[in-house]
Amino acid sequence: MSQKKIETPTTDFLTAHGIPYTMHDYDYVSEPGKIGIQAAAGIGIDQEKVFKTLMVEIDKKQIVCAVIPVHQKMNLKKVAALFGGKNAKMLNAEKAEALTGFQVGGISPFGARTQVPVVFENAALRQDIMYINGGGRGLVVGLNPKQAIACVNGQTADLTVEAA
Repeated sequence: MSQKKIETPTTDFLTAHGIPYTMHDYDYVSEPGKIGIQAAAGIGIDQEKVFKTLMVEIDKKQIVCAVIPVHQKMNLKKVAALFGGKNAKMLNAEKAEALTGFQVGGISPFGARTQVPVVFENAALRQDIMYINGGGRGLVVGLNPKQAIACVNGQTADLTVEAA
């Protein structure tokens, strides 16, 4: 696991907010639904400590960023309800990239071109360090979850589908 000085809008944002972080890089593989799990394996970290960033549109009018563990599935109804909506769907890649300025597979809640409300799965608070996309494909930042949530004025909630 190499520690490199790589600058992205995410690292610029974290530095500007005085948030300490570590940067980790791995060989990015684009395989839908598996990117986060590969990131966890690539940096050698347990899946429950690695989080993915999902851009969600609620009732076709509000966009939010949901951060959940890589091995879990998002419950779109829970996310919609949290923001007073009825329906939520994943933003398409083109819209997500235009809005955030990041490539899909590299979207981060920190330093996006357009800041939207960010909600973190409650599980983030159970970690000493959470690992989340660092603003580029194959880049992950490790940071304190409480600081991560605070620097984006985020909130925490139950966002995932219960395991069967």
